[in-house]
Amino acid sequence: MSGDRVLLATGDPNGIGPEIAVKAAQACGADAPVLVGDRSVLEPLALRAGLTLREHRAGLVPEPGVLDLVDVAHLPPDEHRPGLVSAEAGAATIRYVTAAVHLALDGGFRAVVAGPHSETAVHAAGILFRGYPPLIARLTGVAEERVFLLLVADGLRIVHATLHRRLADAIAGLSPELVTAAGLALSDALVALGVPEPRIGVLGINPHAGEGGLFGDDDDRITAPAVAALAARGVAVDGPGGADVLLSSPGYDGYVAMYHDQGHIPVKVLAGRTAAALTVGAGVPFCSVGHGTAFDIAGRGTADPAALVRALRLFSPTKARV
Repeated sequence: MSGDRVLLATGDPNGIGPEIAVKAAQACGADAPVLVGDRSVLEPLALRAGLTLREHRAGLVPEPGVLDLVDVAHLPPDEHRPGLVSAEAGAATIRYVTAAVHLALDGGFRAVVAGPHSETAVHAAGILFRGYPPLIARLTGVAEERVFLLLVADGLRIVHATLHRRLADAIAGLSPELVTAAGLALSDALVALGVPEPRIGVLGINPHAGEGGLFGDDDDRITAPAVAALAARGVAVDGPGGADVLLSSPGYDGYVAMYHDQGHIPVKVLAGRTAAALTVGAGVPFCSVGHGTAFDIAGRGTADPAALVRALRLFSPTKARV
């Protein structure tokens, strides 16, 4: 993938996504993204902010007072009703992301960032959706088991070997190959985010990473072979270790968590809803915000774009590290 600009899919059009997309693009200045959404939704917001929209073309560079747009033209104007959860808005959300990922696959863009979505609205549209990693895997043609969620917040970066599964099913689905793939995806993502020689900690499945078999042999069978495989691939890696010990130890640029809550809890305790959620391993750098659509304040002009600005700046060509 080439190019310095980022594509910003504007999220559920009936939530705060379009508003914070316009605000965030304005705040990014020379690093402004190319918006991907509906002109009929975004143009009134841009005009209110004293900005104009222009249709994006290859070679255009950001200009003060101008926002570049890829007009998907999907949502019927009478279905734009801020604050309403609707199937039409859910379908539009996925259409924006799909268009942005396809553009990124064609080249010329650094990454894709997505505004907040409503899983209720997406499911109401009859669209199979279990979070962004499986969707991005389908759109890019990469096997789902090679695409992972990476949470980033306050210097903490945690990739998840498994995600939205019952805990028993998550543990049953772990394998040395899966954990190795998650570690490789994390290492590549850290390099792309400005960490040239990342050091990774692999969290154990069981307390104290099994304590030499005292708490089960899962880590001996799964995480320890994965750590050895990662080291053989040239990754600077430690573990498996107890999650509490590794997460409190300095010197790591990222961690591999085994299941949803093991990775989510420390990030959310540190950063709440301001974390950035990256999808890694699919070949298209993809990131979404860690908060929801805030239907209760949609259309009021009061939404805070800070989390979206942070997500966009992860891919800024002018930053050195995150």
